[in-house]
Amino acid sequence: MTGPADATDSPPVPDPGHRREILRLAVPAFLALVAEPLFLLADSAIIGHLGTTSLAGLGVASAVLLTAVNIFVFLAYGTTSVVARRLGAGDLRSALASGIDGIWLALLLGVVTTVLTALLAGPIVGLFGASGAATAEAETYLRISAYGIPPMLVVLAATGVLRGLQDTRTPLVVAVVGFTANAVLSLALVHGVGLGIAGAAWGTVLAQTGMALALGLVVLRGARLHQAPLSFHPGGVLTAALGGIPLLVRTLALRAALVATTWVAADLGDPQLAAFQVSMTVWSSLAFALDALAIAGQAITGKALGASDVAGARAATATMVRWGGWFGLVLTLLLVALHRLVPLGFSSDPEVRTALAAALLVVALGQPVAGVAFVLDGVLIGAGDATWLAAAQVVCLVGYLPMLAAVHLSGVGGTTGLVWLWVAFTGFMALRAAGLSWRAHGDAWLVTGATR
Repeated sequence: MTGPADATDSPPVPDPGHRREILRLAVPAFLALVAEPLFLLADSAIIGHLGTTSLAGLGVASAVLLTAVNIFVFLAYGTTSVVARRLGAGDLRSALASGIDGIWLALLLGVVTTVLTALLAGPIVGLFGASGAATAEAETYLRISAYGIPPMLVVLAATGVLRGLQDTRTPLVVAVVGFTANAVLSLALVHGVGLGIAGAAWGTVLAQTGMALALGLVVLRGARLHQAPLSFHPGGVLTAALGGIPLLVRTLALRAALVATTWVAADLGDPQLAAFQVSMTVWSSLAFALDALAIAGQAITGKALGASDVAGARAATATMVRWGGWFGLVLTLLLVALHRLVPLGFSSDPEVRTALAAALLVVALGQPVAGVAFVLDGVLIGAGDATWLAAAQVVCLVGYLPMLAAVHLSGVGGTTGLVWLWVAFTGFMALRAAGLSWRAHGDAWLVTGATR
């Protein structure tokens, strides 16, 4: 490991090679990331036609389930950074060994999280204060979906390994097959078999299990080829766990912001909560699309700094930030054009449709800011700057909570309340983008070598 690189006065020079590398990694990542929210949108549409209560229940259950899974996103992000750095330093066997440790950690965390989620499903969804019928639907979905948490975490860890190895094509293939299976299973079990919201939950469990097996086998085959250890290694797993703590703190702060936003939405009424569920799913879909550049940033930055190529890391970052802003603007224009059409696919309730159309306009306006924030977040994760990211995300959460409180205490409800809630959330994203931009302009994150 070496210290931060010296600052330079000259701006990074764009390199066509960097552009090609960004596109090689980002395009498959984009397609894989878009596949997931598209099928989540399909799930929302399938459940939405069961009624407003079921869709509202899905909104609550999804917030809890995504929190239970995404707090461990360091299994993907941290693994990508570590594997990419060691790959850049020329130590492929060590890179794969650290990836195997990450998969073992995913299994352990998944089992514990499943038990806790299944046991506490009722009390947890009750905290959101939704109607009794919506709460019952949420509890049903959450209890069943909990069994899919271990495979979901294995998917995160194995995907992180492959991204660190500069392979985003394999996760794309598995994602498309897996999420197609999920949509087909949900449709068959919800409406064909008549299981209702429980059918959608079982479809998710089965599809995620298949994806975990497929990605896990790819990583295991690579580890055997390069003679990396496959057995449970307590020291390596502990190192992976400790290294993930700052990213865990970062993610907990981010998830706290999202859950708090859902909690405020639940107080607006079932139609508004249903509209919020779909609008948040749309926002997540756009975030996944924008995250393609962030994933390229993780892989490219980790590999470049592992190879002590500071100039390359800066040049690639400048290119990705610029692309992130333009991509966000394209998504803004697209969503503005479609904001009245999208609600037609998710609900027949006029109140839900009206609230959703208004919310989507605010979602659209925030996309350029989100594009910059996501790219810089990925770059700093790839650089291993996790401790700073954790502190910054906590600061952003503290800055966001007064905005949420203002919306909640104002007493404004209905569509107007939902619009102001999305305005507050857009302010949260602006705080993130500002902090990340300030950090990226400095040099403290540019630490080179095989380990940080």
